[in-house]
Amino acid sequence: MHKDHHIEIRELTRVEGHGNIVVDIRKGTVREIRLEIIESPRFFEALIKGRHYQEVAHIISRICGICSASHTCACLKAVEDALGMRISRRTGLLRELCLCAETIQSHILHLYFLVLPDFMGTHSVLPLLKENPSLMEPGLKLKGLANHISTILNGRPVHPISLVPGGTLHMPEKCELIEIKERLEEATELLHRVWETFRGFSTPGFEKAREFISLKPSSGYGMYDGTPFSNIDGFIEKEDYAHRLEEYVVPHSTAKHAKTGHGTYMVGALARLNNNHRRLTPLARRFLKDAPFSMPCHIPFMNNLAQVIECVHLAEYAIELVDRLLDMGLKKEPPRWGTTWGRGVGMVEAPRGILYHSYTVNNEGLVESANCIIPTAQNLRSIEEDLRGLVPGLLPCSREEVVKGVEGLVRAYDPCISCSTHIMDVEFV
Repeated sequence: MHKDHHIEIRELTRVEGHGNIVVDIRKGTVREIRLEIIESPRFFEALIKGRHYQEVAHIISRICGICSASHTCACLKAVEDALGMRISRRTGLLRELCLCAETIQSHILHLYFLVLPDFMGTHSVLPLLKENPSLMEPGLKLKGLANHISTILNGRPVHPISLVPGGTLHMPEKCELIEIKERLEEATELLHRVWETFRGFSTPGFEKAREFISLKPSSGYGMYDGTPFSNIDGFIEKEDYAHRLEEYVVPHSTAKHAKTGHGTYMVGALARLNNNHRRLTPLARRFLKDAPFSMPCHIPFMNNLAQVIECVHLAEYAIELVDRLLDMGLKKEPPRWGTTWGRGVGMVEAPRGILYHSYTVNNEGLVESANCIIPTAQNLRSIEEDLRGLVPGLLPCSREEVVKGVEGLVRAYDPCISCSTHIMDVEFV
C-alpha cells in the first residue's frame, strides 16, 4: 500500500443508519481516522416533553425499529420509578420474554444479513439467499421465530402496543406460550448450525484492553434487571450512571461520544459476556467453552460470536420464563396509576448494550424533562480508538484489504446509528 493514502468510505453499507469512515495516511503513519455519523438527529427527548406519561412509551419506541421493545421497557421502568409504581412478577416476566425475543431477532439480523456477506465475499445477502439457501436457513427461521414471539407478546413485531405503565394490555393464551416453548426447544438444532457457521470464520486477532459496562443483577445474566457493573470499578448505582459518564460533542458527528473516568469503555454483547459469562445457561456455557477466545476477551471482532452465544442463552432462558409464566397462571395485568411524582430512571440491556432513560414527571402526569443515553453513542469512542489501533497493522495490505478490515470492525460492533443521533449544530446568520 502507498505510504500516502486517503480512504473515504461514504455511506457505510450493512449497518443501521448512515455513517462515513475517513482514514488519512501520510508517510506510512495514520494521521486521522474518523467515524462520521451523518444521520439527522431526531429530537425524541424534546418530543415527549409536555406529554402525559401514558403516551411516552408509544412515542419513544419509535427511536428505533430494531430495538423498540428495549426502548419501551427502559421508558416504562423510568416512568414507574418516577411515579412509584410496582409491577407484578408476571408483568416483569413478560417484559423479560419480550427482550429475549427482540435480542435474538436483532442479533440474527446482524449476523446473517449484515456480517455474513463479508465472510462470504459478497456485497449483500441477496446472492446468498439465491445461491446458498441452506446456509441462510437457520437465520431466516430464527428471525421468523423471534418476530412471531414478539407479535404474540406485544401485538406486533416492532413498536409494542401491549406494554404500558404498571401492567400490560394483553396476556398471551396458554396455548400460545406452549407453542413458543416447543418452537424454542426445536430451535436448538438451528443454533448449533449458526455456531458452526460463524465459529468457522477467521477474523483479525486485534485486541485492546478496555472497560466493559453492563447490567449485573443479583442472579442471572441480566437483560431486564440489574445494576450497572464495570469490570474495573464494580457496581455503579443507577441514579449515578449518567453522572459517571461524560457525554461530549465531537465536530464530525451528530451523535455524542461518551467516556468514563478511565476513558474509553464498551457496551453490548461482548461486554455482557465478559461481565456475566459465569451466569450463562448450560448450553450457552458449552458454546463459550468451544469459542476461539477465553475470558476476559478484548477482541472487538468477537462481538459477533458473543451475539451467537447470547442467542443460545436467551433461547434457553426464554423456555424457563415460559415455564414460570405457565406455573404462575395467566391473568390480565391492568395499567396502574402513579402515587408519587418526580424523577425516575429506567435501564435495560438493549441488543447493543446498556440503555438509560431518565424522566422527570410533574404532579399532572406530564413529562418535564427527559434524557436518553444510547448504547451505540456509548460505543462510538471505542470504535474510533479500535480503528486507530487496527489500521497500522493493515498498512502492508492492499487498499481493498484495509477497507474490508475497517468496515468489518465497525460492523462487528453492530452500531444502531439512528438511535445514537442526539445533536445538531445550527448556525444562525
